[in-house]
Amino acid sequence: MLRIARTVRLALAAGTAAVLAVGPTASAEAATGNIRYFSASGQEFRIDNPPDRVCLTLRVRAQLLANNTDRTLSYYYNADCTNLVNILAPGRAVAYANPLSVRIIA
Repeated sequence: MLRIARTVRLALAAGTAAVLAVGPTASAEAATGNIRYFSASGQEFRIDNPPDRVCLTLRVRAQLLANNTDRTLSYYYNADCTNLVNILAPGRAVAYANPLSVRIIA
């Protein structure tokens, strides 16, 4: 009986260690902040804490795109992150590039 209890405690300890080890890396897979963009009519849209390395299609072509995250993003003319327009450093904005998709790259 003690042998089973020891095995269960060991398994629980290993499981807890695995969860603690994976937890911080999961939170590191998203930028902190938001991407704000505006349509030609001035309507504002936001993407909060966007995930890293995931293509995000914008709801409209962005007349103004602001990177208010802590990571660099790339922006694309097409909806599927093709036809790269340029990259945008944290805290920067661009007007009249007309992107339709973005991706956090670094």
